[in-house]
Amino acid sequence: MRYADEIREAVVIAVGALRSNKLRAGLTTLGIVIGIVTVTLMATAIDGLNRAFQRSISMIGADVLFIQRFSWFTGREEWAKTRNRRELTLAQAREVARLSTLARAVGVEAHGSADVRYGNRSARAVWVVGNSEDSALVRGVSLTEGRWLSAAEVQGARPVCVIGSDLAARFFPLESSLGKRIRVGRSLCEVVGVLEKQGQFFTGANLDNQVVIPITRFTTDLVRWPDVTIAVKVWDTTRMEAAKDELTGILRQLRRVPPGMPDDFAINQQEMLVRNFNQIGGSLALVGLFITGLSLFVGGIGVMNIMYVSVAERTREIGVRKAIGAKRRNILTQFLVEAVFISLGAGLVGLAVAWPMTWVIDYFLAARMSIPTALAALLVAAVTGIVSGFLPAWRAARLNPVDALRSE
Repeated sequence: MRYADEIREAVVIAVGALRSNKLRAGLTTLGIVIGIVTVTLMATAIDGLNRAFQRSISMIGADVLFIQRFSWFTGREEWAKTRNRRELTLAQAREVARLSTLARAVGVEAHGSADVRYGNRSARAVWVVGNSEDSALVRGVSLTEGRWLSAAEVQGARPVCVIGSDLAARFFPLESSLGKRIRVGRSLCEVVGVLEKQGQFFTGANLDNQVVIPITRFTTDLVRWPDVTIAVKVWDTTRMEAAKDELTGILRQLRRVPPGMPDDFAINQQEMLVRNFNQIGGSLALVGLFITGLSLFVGGIGVMNIMYVSVAERTREIGVRKAIGAKRRNILTQFLVEAVFISLGAGLVGLAVAWPMTWVIDYFLAARMSIPTALAALLVAAVTGIVSGFLPAWRAARLNPVDALRSE
């Protein structure tokens, strides 16, 4: 008999056996169903997290260095040593732009919040950003209307602003926002531009609900001594380390850091976020793998038990098949196929349960169950069936036909 015929016969026998024991087979699959739901949701959530992170991290830019008072990831001991660092200043930012040979553009940033009003419309706690004329290039933003802040407006602390797309849609749904004067905190600012839609950052901040004003205006109207960030866009990404060394030397000189003393500033970059995210993502994946493995282990034990019961109940059938010429391979294939069918059925049920649950994940992370994820879940179910069904099938294949025929 050809092997394809053996498989076909094994499938027919397995389907018949499962039909005659529907309830028992269904209860057996519960553990595998839970495992498949877990692995599917975990894979979908991790995929959504990765996409959201990659979309957000692209906004930072791989070629941008951020000079700040503190590192993005500071431990408790390091924080105790660095919390009294002096603020960075606008004058230092201008000197960095003048002295750096590897910087393509240098922008200045400061962040705060204020209520924004136009007529009878208002928005509370809007993200207000103080920027310089080069910040658009450094941040990599585009505009749908108008223009960015000019050097003269930044130098003269002019009351002008660039607004996010959500604010533009809320305040000016039927008209252009250019030339209109909105109240940012206590000051009236003329709208000179509207940012292209950017969506949410990974942390949940809505980048379309922001107002950008000149950094000099920011220090006048909102925060007198803000915690300034100097953002440096480097010409060549292959020279990021050289740029960091150059900026370190410039800042140490500007801030008069004595030789041998540690820096009183930090230079942050995208790579730090990626490294930290990968560490967190790896930990989450390990936790998910443990939970999934535990569920599949319990489900596999259930399949193994039911297959042992099936072998015990069908000992005489096995003896008859061997007596009329069935080989060990035929018996082994028969029971392995039955175990795989049980597991695959559980996998399909698990996917049916997980599918609507991924809609909840999609609401927060914009991730749906993909075809590769579904296929991987079914593969895991099939492998679980093969592993858990092998010992019972091996036992059935090694039964002595004479002893099997004597069985009642």
